[in-house]
Amino acid sequence: MNSKERILIVEDDKNISRLIQYNLEKEGHTCIIAPDGEEALNILGKKEINLIILDIMLPGMDGFDICRKIKQDHKIKNIPVIMLTAKGEEIDRVVGLELGADDYIVKPFSPRELILRIKAILRRGLQVESKKDVIILENITIDKTKHKVIITEKLKKGKWLKETELELTPMEFKLLSTLAERRGRVQSREKLLSDVWNTDADIDTRTIDTHIKRLREKAGELGCLIETIHGVGYRIKD
Repeated sequence: MNSKERILIVEDDKNISRLIQYNLEKEGHTCIIAPDGEEALNILGKKEINLIILDIMLPGMDGFDICRKIKQDHKIKNIPVIMLTAKGEEIDRVVGLELGADDYIVKPFSPRELILRIKAILRRGLQVESKKDVIILENITIDKTKHKVIITEKLKKGKWLKETELELTPMEFKLLSTLAERRGRVQSREKLLSDVWNTDADIDTRTIDTHIKRLREKAGELGCLIETIHGVGYRIKD
């Protein structure tokens, strides 16, 4: 992993943003600080950013609105987002993850934990596009080299003509790819957190449930391919 990544810190508290900047620059990263959403979006439109650390409680647009705008913009939607906030309620975590955030850290936080999570997310980004790997599930094609998931629909005359690309976040893509590679085998939530999130940090296993729900919704009728094994985890039908 290239340690010299450009990271955008969206935080209006100068003490916190400086603390994050100090620790990230010690790791060799370049940091850009934005005190609000408007400036953050302006920076994203002009500079190449590898990861975003996003506070929720911001003046003007809150972090949820900013995350939503990022994930709706095809030019920047694949930039990983870590939401950093004093809000620790479950609903806030769920909303952040459903909007496409890759991780969620509650203040006060350990700078060391933040560094580990950033490393894990950046490492995942490099691992997502493994070469020569196309997976077929029913009429779903997962192309890991192109980072695309295509659903082919059968028309009335029985011809496979219509193709639709699923709009997945990087984490949804990695989760679907991992399940597809291990189709027929049950994967526990803990195993998926370890292999997909690729970190030993304490992340709630409900993170998996939230992402599975989103995958099913986006896949439509084909969402039934992902089975819930109660008390254990998930698997894709063989």
